[in-house]
Amino acid sequence: MGRGGFKRNRGGGNRGGGRSKERHDRAYPELIKENQKLQSYYNHLLQLENDETEREAFWAAFRRELPHSFRFCGSKGHAQSVQKLLQTRYIPEIAQIGEYDGHPVSPPQAVPWYPDNLAWWMTTSKTVIRKFPPFAAFQKFLVSETTVGNISRQEVVSMIPPLLMDVRPGMAVLDLCAAPGSKAAQLLEMVHQGEEARVRKVMRSIEKSLAGEETTAPTEDDEENTSEDLASKLSADPSDDGRATGVLVANDADYKRSHLLVHQLKRLSSPNIIVTNHDATIYPSLRLPPLPIDPSTKQPTQVQQRYLKFDRILADVPCSGDGTLRKNVNMWKEWNPGNALGLHLVQVRILVRALQMLKTGGRVVYSTCSLNPVENESVVASAIALCGGPDKVEILESSEMLPQLKRKPGLTAWKIMDKSGRLWSSWDEVEAYTASEESDGIAPSRIVPTMFANEASKQLPLERCLRVYPHLQDTGGFFIVVLQKKAEFKAKTVPAGPAAPKKAQHGNGKPEIVLQETSVAAEDDAAVTENGAGTVAGLKRMAEDDEASVDSQAAKKLKPEGSNAEAEKTEASVDAEPELTQDETAETEAPTAAVASNSRDDDVRPKNSGGHYEEPFKYLSADHQVVQDIQAFYHLSPRFPNDRFMVRNALGEPAKAIYYTSSLVRDILVSNSSSESSGRSGGPNVKFIHGGVRMFVKQESPSAEVCRWRIQAEGLPLLSGYVGEERVVHLHKKATLKALLVEMFPKFVDGEGAQLGEVGERLPSMGMGCYVVKVAPRKEDEAAEALLGDVPLEPMTLPLWKSFHSLNLMLPKEDRAAMLLRIYNDTTPLVNNSLKDKGNKAIEAAAPTSANAAIGEDTAMTDAAPAAPSASDTVTNESAEINDYDADDAPSS
Repeated sequence: MGRGGFKRNRGGGNRGGGRSKERHDRAYPELIKENQKLQSYYNHLLQLENDETEREAFWAAFRRELPHSFRFCGSKGHAQSVQKLLQTRYIPEIAQIGEYDGHPVSPPQAVPWYPDNLAWWMTTSKTVIRKFPPFAAFQKFLVSETTVGNISRQEVVSMIPPLLMDVRPGMAVLDLCAAPGSKAAQLLEMVHQGEEARVRKVMRSIEKSLAGEETTAPTEDDEENTSEDLASKLSADPSDDGRATGVLVANDADYKRSHLLVHQLKRLSSPNIIVTNHDATIYPSLRLPPLPIDPSTKQPTQVQQRYLKFDRILADVPCSGDGTLRKNVNMWKEWNPGNALGLHLVQVRILVRALQMLKTGGRVVYSTCSLNPVENESVVASAIALCGGPDKVEILESSEMLPQLKRKPGLTAWKIMDKSGRLWSSWDEVEAYTASEESDGIAPSRIVPTMFANEASKQLPLERCLRVYPHLQDTGGFFIVVLQKKAEFKAKTVPAGPAAPKKAQHGNGKPEIVLQETSVAAEDDAAVTENGAGTVAGLKRMAEDDEASVDSQAAKKLKPEGSNAEAEKTEASVDAEPELTQDETAETEAPTAAVASNSRDDDVRPKNSGGHYEEPFKYLSADHQVVQDIQAFYHLSPRFPNDRFMVRNALGEPAKAIYYTSSLVRDILVSNSSSESSGRSGGPNVKFIHGGVRMFVKQESPSAEVCRWRIQAEGLPLLSGYVGEERVVHLHKKATLKALLVEMFPKFVDGEGAQLGEVGERLPSMGMGCYVVKVAPRKEDEAAEALLGDVPLEPMTLPLWKSFHSLNLMLPKEDRAAMLLRIYNDTTPLVNNSLKDKGNKAIEAAAPTSANAAIGEDTAMTDAAPAAPSASDTVTNESAEINDYDADDAPSS
């Protein structure tokens, strides 16, 4: 939620309220949740001084532990199936517990304002859930589904901003301050909303066509239309056979946190994602492929230079985080008003830059987990003024959105508290004080004019801003506003903050306060420059949200070093389009797909200004031999795009992984890449970290007839409908799926596998290599299998590898265990026959020579098994499935 924590290390370090290693070694005295400045400021600001009942409720809520909350992720259909499991299996069990240690235990409840009951919370302490035996099954469910990405443990108020963005299919969306990624995951789900239903309609049309039935272009299914939402209609996003054509660009200023962001978003297996690493105040403009001028002009060299304008932008900015008092308990003793004062101008710059990159008619949602108007209403008012006023940017009314969410209106008047605890009503009052003898010519530290309400701000409907207080609905504190861009504008300059007082004199003989001014990341060539930015280049996130449901080990590995939150000059200049419009032309050639370099000095790997190297993104041509081999082996339909396959290495040749991206992601990556070695994965001004989804990984095969590229589980849902029946295995029974999940590399003899059900029946006709298993229950089997569990067999596709004598579902152990628990309520340990074989071989190697001769045939059979990966390969492949990056991805130092 937001970027709270104010500990001046936005990327990690000693975050407020976080666990420390020392805490396990010795007991700490209970923190006294009192802060005189904090309480007096908000009592006055929120007019709690004269309402004892609300004042006590407000602070009592801040002193209580937050409810435990989580959200079901992924496609809507799959998320609802996992959510149903919570309701039918685990809630009844928890409801029977009654109480623990004298305290009542309540089961999870749906968050009333979150759509489709996909967000849940419970007041039972996390400690109780982790340690109390009756919660063991529920805790295992949470951990298992979180590990595979079906659940995001996220604070409920941090779920609000994406819901107010009104993201629709086909939109270009930017999350400027995205790490650790829970809000970005919400946005990515919205980019893909309705995709499953749209693709299903297209595939039905294709199947009818292949069957020789008379068919026209895919049409809406009348039966489905009665219940489906608008996003599921083909008309919502029809241009790519129903596939999502939008994009989410997720950015973070900290390099290590941007990789943590990749770890979070990879779970959603989206080809429509790009992760970048930039200071949000000077985020570079993203080029798009130029469009040729009307052919009738017969001027093919004349092209139109375009830049990406976003439909929706989330600016969940770094903030002081005093709305997180319930989880960051150290803030009670460490809060001071200077934390917010030091961030105000950075927040203004981020919001202005967001509005610049927005399409006319598009929306920016600005949010913080702070309640201080210095970071909220004053930032909104200042940014609107810098962007041309309410004629250019409008504050939208959001009171009708999420109607069950309790909120308060934004403030229209406020006072500023300086570091000493003194309140200021206006900038005139500050100037008068500075000119007085009392001040000795020294202005209050960090206070600038844009922090105050003024005549311009009074003309804005700031009451349309949304404030969430902890006592309203048992949440944290949050601020959100929805802004709409009404027209293009030229941004004004932003003051960089007060300089040291000069001795220039007013007529009254007092020193004059001189404010330095600097250009915000404006829309002209000179504005977004090294000298013009004047803001932080590597501003570290103040504290990590409770929204992070990331793996704890990954968090430890990627824990970044802290840095000062004071404004720093950036070392990297960024590119800006002249006016950020799409109707200007430039004399330039259209960029083409990246071409592999013929040579490269591998000993000298160029790095960007942060000392980090990212492999470039190189797209494979449709006639590349590897692409042709893959198409032939899997009998891919010509309807599947073959010009979107990408690798990540400077040579541009497939090495260990092949990625797939959407068309728009490809256009962005190619148009912003440099043919020269710039030390960044991208052009000289765009630092790309990640894009697309892994579609294929290299697998050693026993013969030249077997394709060396097996389909990756995360890319399979995109590809499965286009794979020819020759490489498809149909699975209908739950017992068969369970056998394949529990046992890795189950053996079969002479092509027969009785224990493998309908899959075993197909063995005699199956060659070696990778197959697609399509899991779909048959009505005639449902009654017979009803006793196997309370969860129906959900349609899915899984990758399968067949070797000489064994099969294997190519899934990570975590995915197997999660599916066994979800579908069968089974915690049976997995059986890895490959590891058994490896152990047997070690024993045999130590046996007498005569014994070795007796088992020679078996040893040869095991050695031939690398048609399915060997024991060591299995570990590597499983790691590749769940690690953040494969070898093609790994950043080098």
